[in-house]
Amino acid sequence: PKNPQQQENSAQGCTLQVDFSWKKFKSLITEKDDPQSKPIYIVDYKTFKPHLVFKSAADDSTFASGTLHHISINADCEIRGQPVTLKALKRFKTEYTHLSHAFSNNDAPVPMTWTSTSGFKTWDFICLDTQQMPVAKFSANAWAVKKVGNIEFLGSKAATSDAVRDEIVVTGLTLFYCMVLRSSSILSFFGAIFSRP
Repeated sequence: PKNPQQQENSAQGCTLQVDFSWKKFKSLITEKDDPQSKPIYIVDYKTFKPHLVFKSAADDSTFASGTLHHISINADCEIRGQPVTLKALKRFKTEYTHLSHAFSNNDAPVPMTWTSTSGFKTWDFICLDTQQMPVAKFSANAWAVKKVGNIEFLGSKAATSDAVRDEIVVTGLTLFYCMVLRSSSILSFFGAIFSRP
């Protein structure tokens, strides 16, 4: 079987680019390799719950939301009416799980895992399937003001399924902002201490 690095190198996926507008306080998500790409998704940021509102740029319809919590280190999403919880598996390390309907081959959701690695310039969030193979990677720019990062889809299913793409965009961005909140909030710090993953 291929290891994750081989899987990542051989996968034929696509990459989305996430750009933030301070003026409109929203992100536009486009195809990274297409300079003429029109936005695919629009993400509105709100002060109150839900904190992230995901819209289809084609018709401006809301299809998902993400909610952060000031004390709990978990986060919640809703994707096309389906509730999804990003549950922390570790207190002081980025390792989360969520139940996926998009990656399931039947009606039963399957567990997906998010892990992360960080360097001086980037903060990578990697989504693993039930076989612990990478299916997507969100590379966030640690110091960027406008260019938030890129979402790379790995493997044929991630590249061809709209449901998979929707789920990765929503859970990936919600997790990223959950971790930003955790790293800057004393309440989240104590939430991590007293949580029971």
